[in-house]
Amino acid sequence: MKSLKIFVVEDDDWFNKLIVHTLSLNPDHEVISFKTGKDCLRRLNESPDVITIDYRLPDMTGDELLEKVSESDRRIQAIVISEQNEIQTAVDLLKKGAYDYLVKSEDIRDRLLNTIKHISENRALQKEVVILKKEVREKYAFSNAVIGQSSKIKEVFDLASKALNNNITISIVGETGTGKENLAKAIHYNSIQKEGSFVAVNVAAIPDGLIESELFGHEKGAFTGAQTRRIGKFEEADGGTLFLDEIGEMSMNMQVKLLRALQEREVVRIGSNKPVSFNCRIIVATHKDLKEEVKEGNFREDLFYRLLGLSISLPPLRERGPDIILLAEHFARLFAKDNGMPPKRLSDSAKSKLNKYHWPGNIRELKSVIDLAFVLSGEEEITSDHISYSESENMDDLMVTELTLREYTRKIVQLFMKKYNNNTKTVAEKLDIGQTTVYRVLKELEEEQ
Repeated sequence: MKSLKIFVVEDDDWFNKLIVHTLSLNPDHEVISFKTGKDCLRRLNESPDVITIDYRLPDMTGDELLEKVSESDRRIQAIVISEQNEIQTAVDLLKKGAYDYLVKSEDIRDRLLNTIKHISENRALQKEVVILKKEVREKYAFSNAVIGQSSKIKEVFDLASKALNNNITISIVGETGTGKENLAKAIHYNSIQKEGSFVAVNVAAIPDGLIESELFGHEKGAFTGAQTRRIGKFEEADGGTLFLDEIGEMSMNMQVKLLRALQEREVVRIGSNKPVSFNCRIIVATHKDLKEEVKEGNFREDLFYRLLGLSISLPPLRERGPDIILLAEHFARLFAKDNGMPPKRLSDSAKSKLNKYHWPGNIRELKSVIDLAFVLSGEEEITSDHISYSESENMDDLMVTELTLREYTRKIVQLFMKKYNNNTKTVAEKLDIGQTTVYRVLKELEEEQ
């Protein structure tokens, strides 16, 4: 099958044959010629990829034919060919949608072939983009992006599905490593915003002095080092989704500016007074309890309610029951595929060990554990001997050795401090003890070192 269908519209018999002969030298071209614009229009239903248009035809002008072609199918690339080197005419035609304007001269064949080459390359790139978009959508289909069959993850699916046909702001809450960004991507690529870009910003990873420029952009010369204009993430996400990860880490000063941007649906680049409007869905994520952050004065209450929207809580892996093994098997298959290796199964002992662990690092930790186990296992099966954790001990190991109540208390506090990122308030709540008790235990441990 020919890769490029080209219509040639030229009333001069000699020049018509010249163009047809030149283009037909490439075996991938299917070339059909016409003497009038009307003849060409009658066969537009054959969907040509390119049309070369003589500017002065017997029945209509080149710009008239160009306009009718554009109305019929804007994907058709039109090349206007004229005897006159008229700059203003060329500019007008390019504004109307012509791909190129060529003058009939000695080098017309080379210039025409060069233009056709560029069109072919652009079409190939467009096809590649379409294929990549399809692959991304398949990758982030809910069944692929958020794997699980537990009741808690099904509740997440049900909530997320309610956001697909609208533009509601979404707030995702969950411990580190639970897959908040994956869920955000799944929502985007299955929603009405899927044709737009998914733009992710990790608020915690950007210094406070740079976050405004990152989100809103800046003009050339706005500050030292601003050598060119930079488009901010809000503008970049226009028509799509802006994902603000770890929103709880944003400074109070930046929270004020973010609130205004969300209220007005516009941003002002640093160094400019001109507002730039945007239209994108906002998805935020955090591992913190923002209500508590509001109470403690670390997060603005008005911004909290502006961002709340549809709230989705991602459960930690230890509360997802059968999903642990489902995910483990998925990561084992993925590792085998990515590395061109034969698949390996999980033994009963491996599954038992995986189910007993409390997974402080959640899904991210599980993937690392399975990747390592796959490498360590030389056979077709991954056993419990190949499963190793980064922590020196877990709650099951803790009960093997007989200790005093005081020693057990210290070890439990240590484990929970690791599990909850050294947040003494959260540890106190989870263990149902006073925060002062946690401080006392940590002080005793420090003094003993």
